[in-house]
Amino acid sequence: MKIAFFEIEQWEADYVKEKLSNAELFFSAGKLNKDNLPPEKDFDAISVFVGSEVGKEVISAFSNLKLLTTRSTGFDHIDLTEIKDRGIKTGYVPGYGDNTVAEFAFALILNLSRKIFDAYDRIKESGRFDFEGLQGFDLNGKTIGIVGTGRIGRFMVKIAKGFGMNVVAFDAFPNENLAKEMDFKYVSIDELLAMSDVISLHVPYLQSTHHLINFQNIGKIKKGALLINTARGPIVETEAIVKALNDGILGGYGADVLEEEGIIKDEKAFLLYGHPQEHNLKLALANHVLIDMPNVIITPHNAFNTKEAITRILDTDIENIKSFIGKGETKNPIP
Repeated sequence: MKIAFFEIEQWEADYVKEKLSNAELFFSAGKLNKDNLPPEKDFDAISVFVGSEVGKEVISAFSNLKLLTTRSTGFDHIDLTEIKDRGIKTGYVPGYGDNTVAEFAFALILNLSRKIFDAYDRIKESGRFDFEGLQGFDLNGKTIGIVGTGRIGRFMVKIAKGFGMNVVAFDAFPNENLAKEMDFKYVSIDELLAMSDVISLHVPYLQSTHHLINFQNIGKIKKGALLINTARGPIVETEAIVKALNDGILGGYGADVLEEEGIIKDEKAFLLYGHPQEHNLKLALANHVLIDMPNVIITPHNAFNTKEAITRILDTDIENIKSFIGKGETKNPIP
């Protein structure tokens, strides 16, 4: 097979070469999108990451394409309708960083609850070695609301229990056996918002989870609670988060994702060539306001980024490709 990998670093390419030695391989560090197509387009398979945008125009450019895999758990960057219509097989990574993302989420929680970045920034920028205005709060004895009890959410429960926290959860498909085994209880989303000192989001981005936290329900959040989002940006309504922080409903917001990351990554190109719509411009402005607010920590979609997790991602992607070569089906097709 002739296989192209996009958004891949050199060490990852070297790793893939060892595992797929019988295939003809092409590697690109760049993203795949309609404005960044490779000169060669006769690939049998393509592997992408979350920064690529695989829409109809991109899919149409590869007439030989039989397999499209994404090295991610999310797949909202792929036009699945077009893929299905063309009979192209798919593969994704259902789990790679259960502990990895959960650990990062707790790093954000600790940074906000103990004002760690503020303390560091004070010493670094002003040389002030004092703790005035840096009082935080204990996690022990507090309630954490975990939205989504899949692979990552379950690890969040484990870590929270280690901190001595009380755990409540919301899930569209509650697993009562899991709740009994791990000693937490399921509640409605409104109940979770009202009773949680910390809220952490761990659901996939679907039509049903778009703006799960929004203007209509954000006022139900317990005053002063922390909200953590290491899932997907559009799960929250950015303007609602800004208002809740401004009004003192939220005590802090920690996120590894933004509602429109593409604009933030290359604003100059967006403004010059992107034909921006009013909605996108407003959202870009809201993102900047959010980033500049106090009690906010934003990181650049980095929660997945450990050597161990990326190796697990590559192993699963390679397994999907090998399964397709041998059986005509991937082990983990996109659902």
